Amino acid sequence: MAVSAALNPRIGILYVVATPIGNLDDISTRALSVLRDVALIAAEDTRHSARLLQHFGIMTPLAACHEHNERDQGARFLARLLAGEDVALISDAGTPLISDPGFHLVRQARAAGIRVVPVPGPCALITALSAAGLPSDRFVFEGFLPARTAARQARLERLKEESRTLIFYEAPHRLLECLGDLERIMGSDRLAVLARELTKTFETFQGLPLGELRAWVAADGNQQRGECVLLLAGWQAPSDNSVSAEALRVLDLLLKEMPLGKAAALAAEITGVRKNLLYQAALERRG
Repeated sequence: MAVSAALNPRIGILYVVATPIGNLDDISTRALSVLRDVALIAAEDTRHSARLLQHFGIMTPLAACHEHNERDQGARFLARLLAGEDVALISDAGTPLISDPGFHLVRQARAAGIRVVPVPGPCALITALSAAGLPSDRFVFEGFLPARTAARQARLERLKEESRTLIFYEAPHRLLECLGDLERIMGSDRLAVLARELTKTFETFQGLPLGELRAWVAADGNQQRGECVLLLAGWQAPSDNSVSAEALRVLDLLLKEMPLGKAAALAAEITGVRKNLLYQAALERRG
């Protein structure tokens, strides 16, 4: 029979605890206190987290909570919480749930009336954004792009005209492929920043147009190692006095089939570019 939160006057708290993404000095005093005081730590990889706890002399027991078991094992953690024990949720690095496991456990806990308390700290995407020099007032975090080329390109096509700063995580062995697809779809001149090995010894920030950034990474195998965050400047609409490459492509197709004036008028209707600009472009193309 399911345990009800109402049966226990002292329900435990589920703490969502951020841990360092590299430099161990980045852990907060509050995080250390919580990890010492809870009855159990739910960890993405118990072997990895055991080294972190050992470094800080923390003896709290660990239990696995990863993407393959968190749906099924959630009841195990809920039972401990409903019995009055506090539990901390951590991932291998950074803030849990951000491209890491934990969402299902947090949702189950909230549904059961259990208090969920965040203990904030390091997060790779925010760390990268803070030092990238790209607009940070509005941004979109896309996590990891699909591993398969076709699916990755399809996702990027949907983001092609996103005006906010785009942030991706990428595995080092797919970095060059990803940069190639970004250049192909977003254009070689779009400004991008590679933030690699954040807070670690070989931390790197490199900001270049996508074509140059891809070539720079291809020329240096060391840049294809470690944890990577890719940031991309948002799309900017062409100015009122310019004609986009896509509008010119439409115009060229229509010029093959109809008179200049009619082609410019139809191209304006299709693309939204002003007719007089397209008419002038058509004159130039007709010579």
